[in-house]
Amino acid sequence: MEIEQKGKMLMAAPAHVGLLSFTSCIPCVPLPGRLKFGFTEHKTLTMAAMSDDPIREWILSEGNATEIRGIRSIGGGCINLASRYDTDAGPFFVKTNRSIDPSMFEGEALGLNAMYETRSIRVPKPFKVGTLPTGGSYIIMEYIEFGSSRDQSALGRKLAEMHKAGKSEKGFGFDVDNTIGSTPQINTWTSDWTEFYGEHRLGYQLKLARQQYGDSLIYEKGQRLIKNMGSLFKNVVIEPCLLHGDLWSGNITSDKNGEPVILDPACYYGHNEAEFGMSWCAGFGGSFYNAYFEVMPKQAGFEERRELYLLYHYLNHYNLFGSGYRSSAMSIIDDYLRMLKA
Repeated sequence: MEIEQKGKMLMAAPAHVGLLSFTSCIPCVPLPGRLKFGFTEHKTLTMAAMSDDPIREWILSEGNATEIRGIRSIGGGCINLASRYDTDAGPFFVKTNRSIDPSMFEGEALGLNAMYETRSIRVPKPFKVGTLPTGGSYIIMEYIEFGSSRDQSALGRKLAEMHKAGKSEKGFGFDVDNTIGSTPQINTWTSDWTEFYGEHRLGYQLKLARQQYGDSLIYEKGQRLIKNMGSLFKNVVIEPCLLHGDLWSGNITSDKNGEPVILDPACYYGHNEAEFGMSWCAGFGGSFYNAYFEVMPKQAGFEERRELYLLYHYLNHYNLFGSGYRSSAMSIIDDYLRMLKA
């Protein structure tokens, strides 16, 4: 698949680019307790032509390389394999998966491209998504050389700039469904945020928990919360902002110049506060939030809504990693039911 933007193929790779980006299957901690506290235009993807080695073929043509000098594994998670291709045109980052069709990488590429277009925080530029001839799929993207800086103020400011720049006139959702970890993430366009979050985030995870574990109790209590959570958004202005969607410490790094870099997105347009749903696994400090709210001011009721956004990710961890996360999710639900007298 070639990744198009306004009719122009995003294929030409700068010779100097350098990225390690892979999906991790390590569950976030702490466990089992919890902490208190525009995509403006559809991007067309067309199928890549099949060859014996489509990755090599692209690198030696559209990638502007004449020689591949080496290929080395740079790790990966339980979902994908990650490799670095060294060439005379610079390195490329490649992820492959031998058991899935290109749809997962298509969603990742569209998300990366949407974030890239905001010209705010740095993300790896995607170049190509395609099908492997022996089964499975791949994505080729920019390779970014990592640095050691972890400037939380810069991260907060750049993230807020992305939220401010990335708007949608279609409402809440995304042009394609994607994944959060390996869980499907439904992104059907919806005009109302509480409807979107209730149905396609909390509601979907609650249904999975009932299907996987027969957990009718968490499902029934969670549905009560969804029906009564509207008052948490009273007098709140919610604009669809482009979200990374899975912002935890494993998806945050920096480049050689110390600029923040974010990886492996699960993008959609949503309430900006939902971006902090993985804060229990991201290590955001006071300097991060101070810098963020200088660009995107905090709205009334932020603290009361905070754990509502944690809940989606605790439920996802419950569905992905098992019962150790159930108590955290149930505790949040119970607290809100008491607060809302529901």
